[in-house]
Amino acid sequence: MSQSPEDYRNFYKPQNRKLLSPVVGDPDGYITKDGQWAAVPFGNSDVKLAIINNGKIVHIARNYSSALTYIKKQISAGKKRRKKK
Repeated sequence: MSQSPEDYRNFYKPQNRKLLSPVVGDPDGYITKDGQWAAVPFGNSDVKLAIINNGKIVHIARNYSSALTYIKKQISAGKKRRKKK
């Protein structure tokens, strides 16, 4: 069996690290602990991130902070919908 790293974020690193811009934030992207939401670099832009939910692109964010805000809002909205049922 292969051993997985303790911190899952260290496991998901881009292969072309030299192409990413060293802008404040996280140029590698973001992934939630459950793996359902992710924000990954999009196209030729240095700052735009594609937000992926369950394997489908659901939104394009302008920067890292807006991507995190969108993901957090969607997660909390999902929790509220489940509570109402």
